Amino acid sequence: MRLSKIKLVGFKSFVDPTVLHLPGNLVGIVGPNGCGKSNIIDAVRWVMGESSARSLRGETMSDVIFNGAATRKPVGLASIELVFDNQQGRLGGPWAGYAEIAVKRSVGRDGQSGYFLNGARCRRRDIADIFLGTGLGPRSYAIIEQGMISRVIEAKPEELRIFLEEAAGVSKYKERRRETETRVRHTRENLERLNDVREELGRQLQHLQRQARAAAQYRECRAEERRLKAELLSLRWRALRAELESHQGDLRREETGLEAILAEQRRLETRLETGRLRRTELNDAYNEAQGRYYRTGAEISRLEQYVRHQEELRERREEDRRQTATALARIEAQLAQDRIQQTEWTQALAAAEPNLVEARSGEGEADAGLSAAASALQAGQAAWDRFSHYSGEIEQRVQVEQTRTSHLERQLEQGERRLERLRHEQDQLAAAELDRQRGGLEGLEPALAEDVREAQQRLTDLEAEVSATREALRQADLDIRLSRERIQAGRGRLTSLHTLQEAALGRDAAEVNEWLQGRELAQAPRLAERLDVEPGWEIAVETVLADWLDAICVPDLGALAPAVEERLRGRLTLFEPAVAKRDARAAAGLAVKVQAPWPLLGLLDGVDTAASLAEALARRAGLAEGEVLVTPDGLLCGRHWLRLARDGDDGGVLRREREIRRLEPELQEAESRLQERSARAEQLRMRLHDELERQRREAQQTLSDRQRDHARIQGQLQALRVQWRQARDRGAHLVEERAELEERGRHDREQLQLARLRLDEALAARQDLQAERANLLDARERASEAMRQAQARADAARREVARQTAAGETLRAQLAAVRQALERLDAQRCQLQLQHERLEPADDTAGDAALATAEDELARCLETQLTVEAELREARQALDAQEAALAEAEQSRGRCEQRAEARRRAIEDRRLAWSEARIRQDTLGEQLRELGAEPEPTLLKLEPGATEADWLERLAQVERRIQRLGPINLAAVEECAQLAERKQFLDAQNADLLDALTALESAVRKIDGETRTRFQETFERVSTGLGALFPRLFGGGQAHLTLVGDDVLDAGVAIMAKPPGKRIGAISLLSGGEKALTAIALVFAIFQLNPAPFCLLDEVDAPLDETNIGRFGALVQELSARVQFIFVTHNKATMEIARHLAGVTMQ
Repeated sequence: MRLSKIKLVGFKSFVDPTVLHLPGNLVGIVGPNGCGKSNIIDAVRWVMGESSARSLRGETMSDVIFNGAATRKPVGLASIELVFDNQQGRLGGPWAGYAEIAVKRSVGRDGQSGYFLNGARCRRRDIADIFLGTGLGPRSYAIIEQGMISRVIEAKPEELRIFLEEAAGVSKYKERRRETETRVRHTRENLERLNDVREELGRQLQHLQRQARAAAQYRECRAEERRLKAELLSLRWRALRAELESHQGDLRREETGLEAILAEQRRLETRLETGRLRRTELNDAYNEAQGRYYRTGAEISRLEQYVRHQEELRERREEDRRQTATALARIEAQLAQDRIQQTEWTQALAAAEPNLVEARSGEGEADAGLSAAASALQAGQAAWDRFSHYSGEIEQRVQVEQTRTSHLERQLEQGERRLERLRHEQDQLAAAELDRQRGGLEGLEPALAEDVREAQQRLTDLEAEVSATREALRQADLDIRLSRERIQAGRGRLTSLHTLQEAALGRDAAEVNEWLQGRELAQAPRLAERLDVEPGWEIAVETVLADWLDAICVPDLGALAPAVEERLRGRLTLFEPAVAKRDARAAAGLAVKVQAPWPLLGLLDGVDTAASLAEALARRAGLAEGEVLVTPDGLLCGRHWLRLARDGDDGGVLRREREIRRLEPELQEAESRLQERSARAEQLRMRLHDELERQRREAQQTLSDRQRDHARIQGQLQALRVQWRQARDRGAHLVEERAELEERGRHDREQLQLARLRLDEALAARQDLQAERANLLDARERASEAMRQAQARADAARREVARQTAAGETLRAQLAAVRQALERLDAQRCQLQLQHERLEPADDTAGDAALATAEDELARCLETQLTVEAELREARQALDAQEAALAEAEQSRGRCEQRAEARRRAIEDRRLAWSEARIRQDTLGEQLRELGAEPEPTLLKLEPGATEADWLERLAQVERRIQRLGPINLAAVEECAQLAERKQFLDAQNADLLDALTALESAVRKIDGETRTRFQETFERVSTGLGALFPRLFGGGQAHLTLVGDDVLDAGVAIMAKPPGKRIGAISLLSGGEKALTAIALVFAIFQLNPAPFCLLDEVDAPLDETNIGRFGALVQELSARVQFIFVTHNKATMEIARHLAGVTMQ
């Protein structure tokens, strides 16, 4: 740990905020005289807890605050902050984890200091605890200021011991030992006080135990009374429970009936919902059947067209086959006649060429006509298909709108019937009458509630008054008991004092008393009984008068002379006041301190007073013969002698007499006050039992009656509120339902109007389609006829072309070459044969099969159409039947709702009766809980035949027994228990204190042992270090430490030094420089043992010469490896060893 910086604000000469950085382990502070260098040393000591202003070179603590100058005003606050570098964690405990520790102290003009640790306010003790054992402190060996070197050397042994204790780290042990001794002393004081309290508690406990037994009987009677009250209330609660069970049974039956009706209603609603779903399903089935019917019609139309087309194709193939066969036969014939008719064919070829061209031209025209006819037929068929689809949609729209219109009309009719029922139900609701009744009861309820509150308040006030009276009575009984105990204690004390006084004054001597009785002097006063001594001088007067205190005051000594001459055993002193009255001298000396009916100069002559033994010894030389001095403690002093002449029994005679005189009137006054308190307590007791208890019972009965009336009205009001809320909610529900039905009706009417419009539009569209249907059918027939004719012409043209081509080819072949005629005819024949094979009936078989399939499909579609039509009729009938069933179910549900409403009204009546009984039962339950009981467990303990009348009689008997008990201290049981518990606690505390005392004494012994061991070790090590450093600083010689005293714990420490060339002897014989070097050697020896984090040296080198300064500088440099040195110096050689110089100016 190293001191890194010092922050000074307003401290002495440092008025402005100043920060002194200390970057190394050798820092020198330089400056002219008077600039304030030493104020830095004072600042460090002040922060570390210095509380003596004189040690800081001031008169008061506020002197450390800058007090102004010629050009600067004073300031009101001074603060110093030391910042430590704790990166090595030398500070242990909670501060080990902080790399930097800031310690700050501030003071204002009021002299109050504030301490801070890292910015947090703390105590001065906390600052001291941090530096305990580190060698740092306000007066530790680590801060060596101007003149301190000589004070260290010239210090007393016990003062020098403090430095070694700090180095040994036993200062915290000494602090702990002082705290432990303080705790031991406090523990012993606590034990003494505790024993006194335990004795007093023992006496009080005996008295309270007698009262507690009487209170226990009273509490038993009260407990029996509470038990009987609880049982009586439980009997009433049981009767109400039976009534509640009856109401509950009726309510369950009504609710069961309601549940049955609601179950039937839910069943009907389920039927309705199922019927609606069935109606939706049937409607969907009807629409689906209607869609199938239309789709079947469209399919029939398509199949009819397909059959007609297939028949046309078959006829066309038959024609082609006949033509091919004819051509083949013709070629065959021509082949036979080839060679014969070659010439004919040449001529024929020439004639056939133009015919062939013409035939081909006709074939092209026929094909074009066929294509146009086919396109026209296809367009017509597409138009017919579109028309069929559109007409189907129109027909479907018509059916849908017709169905929707019918449904909306029926729904509107049902809504009107429902609205009529709702209007009738609204007219039947009696919400206004219920509201009127509710308003009447609500107006009555606050008054009843106010009555209940007044009764409750009256009962609360009475109970508070009863409690206050009981408390006052308890306190009065306690005061009476305490007064009696004090009177008894006083009488005991007075009796003891009288006994002691009689014994001291000789009244217990039987033979002397008999002698006095025979002379009628038995009642004669003793001298001590007639004296009044100034307080504080009783012992002195008793010492001087001694045996005269029991002297009997008699009227005439001469008259008793014969009797005195008789033989009498014992000691007897007689005093004649009449003779003493004739002494007219002025009182002096001790006689001034004594007041009596007559002067006592004869007994106190020559006795003077002295305030103390020292005064008596000082004045004894002036005493005449026979004169003595007496002190308040009873010491007698003559010119040549001193005597203590106090006896154990007579030593307190006058004090006892004074106490007897004081106690007698005090006891009389206490007895008078006791009588007054007893009378007051009796008045309170009579008022409590005769007046307040009766008023409380009446208030309790009044409260019960008003609570019962209030509960009845609340029950009726609650029932009316329930009925009114039900009627209001039902009315609101009816209004909402009517609004919903009306809105639904408006919506349905709008939808019906739209459906009718759409139906009219669909019907009109269907009507418009009739003419278009006829036109399309006629156009389709014409297209088909044109197609057939174009096909016939095309076929004829193709046949003609084929014929001409074949003839031409034959002629050309024959004409081209006779040798190829047969081949060409064979090729042509093959070609015709292939064509003929393509047109074989096998091809017709596939077409005939497709045609037969289409005809069968058409027949099935016609049958399906009949079936779908039948299904459509059945779906329409089922839909109508479902609509009728739904209407019947709606009527049944309405009848169920009427029966359910009647049941609800009956249930509300039953609930109202049940609520009234329940409120009465709850009231009884509350009263039972106030008595600390529950009805069920109480009833289980009752006899089987218990009745309310029997319990009323038992309760009256218990109340009479309570009245016969008379006044009772109810707090005695609790007080006795509390007192016993307290005594037990005090006994345990006494044992704990004894254990703690033993532990503390053991801790003191352990601390002493640890302190002795550590101090002895430190003493030896410091002495060894001093012996090693002394020769280095002096260039020779020797020095060591020695203990002054036998006990290591208390022995002082002295330094024995022998500089070179001198004999070992007292330190006071050394020169100033030698003393300084010796002090430095001691401080550095301590540093080597337990180095403080830093060391402040304030002009320590001032008395040293150059040679010693060199040795001092070398030693400081060597030790700076472990210790941070901050030194104030004027010496250049010392400045040279500094690694950092800080200058202080006069500005």
